[in-house]
Amino acid sequence: MANFTGNWKMKSSENFDELLKALGVNAMLRKVAVAAASKPHVEIKQNGDHFYIKTSTTVRTTEINFLVGQEFNEETVDGRKCKSLATWETENKMFCKQSLVSGNGPKTFWSRELRGDELILIFGADDVICTRIYVRA
Repeated sequence: MANFTGNWKMKSSENFDELLKALGVNAMLRKVAVAAASKPHVEIKQNGDHFYIKTSTTVRTTEINFLVGQEFNEETVDGRKCKSLATWETENKMFCKQSLVSGNGPKTFWSRELRGDELILIFGADDVICTRIYVRA
C-alpha cells in the first residue's frame, strides 16, 4: 500500500477556475479563491486506511479525518456540507464520492493518487475536472 504521509506543495493546477464556475461560485469569489489556492500547503498523515488531511491556504484551512471505506462528513470545494465515501481504486489511488447533505448541485468527487514522487489530486464537478499536482515539501 502506498504511503501518502508527508507535507506537500503544489507544483501545478489545471481548471480550478472552471471547477469553481461549474460549482456556481461567482466571479468575485472565484478570483479570491483562485489566488488563495495558488499555493496551498497540504499535510497528510496516514495510518493504514486512516487518513488525516489538512489543506491550508491564506484564506481557509480545511481538515478531514476519515477511514477508507467508511462514510464521513466533509465540505465540497465551495463549502457545502456533504457525506463522503473514499474507497481504494488501486493500491496507489483512492476515489471519494461526495453527496450533498441538502440542496442541489453538480455531482462532486475527488481522487488522490501517488505516482512516483508526485501526488495527483483530482476534483470533479459533473464533467468538469480540475487536476492539481503536488510534490513533497
